[in-house]
Amino acid sequence: MQVNETLNEGLKRGYEITMTASELAAKVDEKLDAARPEVQMKGFRKGKVPKALLKKQFGKSVLGEAMQEGIDDSLKAHFETTGDRPAMQPNVTMKNDDWKEGDDVVVDVSYEKLPEIPELDFATLTVEKLTTEVEDEAVTEALDNLAATAQNFEKRRKGSKAKDGDQLTIDFLGKVDGEAFEGGAAEDFPLTLGSGQFIPGFEEQLVGVKEGEEVAVEVTFPEEYQAANLAGKAAVFDVTVKAVSEPKPAEVNDELAVKYGAEDLEALKGQLRERLAAEYANAARTVTKRNLLDALDGAVSFDLPPSMVEAEASQIAHQLWHEENPDVQGHDHEKIEPTDEHNALATRRVRLGLLLAEVGQKQEIQVTDQELQQAVFRQAQQYPGQEKAFFDFIQSNQQALQQIRAPLFEDKVVDYILELAKIEEKTVSKEDLQKAIEEMDEE
Repeated sequence: MQVNETLNEGLKRGYEITMTASELAAKVDEKLDAARPEVQMKGFRKGKVPKALLKKQFGKSVLGEAMQEGIDDSLKAHFETTGDRPAMQPNVTMKNDDWKEGDDVVVDVSYEKLPEIPELDFATLTVEKLTTEVEDEAVTEALDNLAATAQNFEKRRKGSKAKDGDQLTIDFLGKVDGEAFEGGAAEDFPLTLGSGQFIPGFEEQLVGVKEGEEVAVEVTFPEEYQAANLAGKAAVFDVTVKAVSEPKPAEVNDELAVKYGAEDLEALKGQLRERLAAEYANAARTVTKRNLLDALDGAVSFDLPPSMVEAEASQIAHQLWHEENPDVQGHDHEKIEPTDEHNALATRRVRLGLLLAEVGQKQEIQVTDQELQQAVFRQAQQYPGQEKAFFDFIQSNQQALQQIRAPLFEDKVVDYILELAKIEEKTVSKEDLQKAIEEMDEE
């Protein structure tokens, strides 16, 4: 094999690789010899087919494989010799398009190599770590929120008008064109006004009704209504209001605690305190990680493969465009051109990604199968009733599996660096912690 350099500019590399006709023929002979012991042909015993006949019968089909393997072996040897690591899949093109059997094979190979990443003394980094204590007021607030969620309804004084948020007890009968329809009637039905339980326009017409009042509610079923026989049709519901009740938060006591699975109120307070502490710790961890990445970004600089930055910027622009246009589900839209802001963010992400990957590789940091399975299980819980389908999809999709593994690996590398860096702890209020998170989201 002959390898001639054609491009050496920054991280860009280009080579012309020549596989001579004799080298290709030798590779074909090698593959035929390897297959010969297992070949059977009429008139010959297994493994005794003459090589000339094998070549005539299978030579052309083996030729392509031999050519591909020869180029692949040459590239592998080249990377081992130079130490280059391609940032993305090398581009390999046939140079002599009019190639015929007996000619040399000449290909052009181009790629961008990964940069040399400078060593960094992590002990020189200073990273601010926020800590937040769980105040009694926060526990009280959490208890009040639980009580509001577990609200009860108390009957209003007779003659009171129903307000948004009140619960009505009603009998109703729905009709289309004067005829009652299936599923359009109920007795003693509890309906909370503003809950959106009924089709648009129904609940709004019941605001202001009183106990004992009879009301004709006129609505039109949506065009996309699930029952085709009712879709788009006008209907009248004869409604009798049997009771009007107002919401009342549940009392903060042992009964509330039992309702949420605790032994008593003190046990519930303890559970809430632990939950809040975990939430604060997770939020603080997010801010600390961001502070570390900021410190790393400012401490190290090296050339980046343009193709990686361009690909990352395009992905960022595409993702943000879909967030701004949630109604567009597919990808058959106009090309989204990255802005300077997208390019700057992509540059940071690629630089930090390469740095963390290098540290992880040198320190032999690994994500265990158990850690990966636990992460998959946590994500599967987000799809109740479809857990098995989610597991099957992940196991059969290496790209999806890598998307779960990548943040686990990154967090383990971050933990390694944080152990070496100088940590400055700062105690802040939960409001300041929340503000720090919001400022991150705005960037």
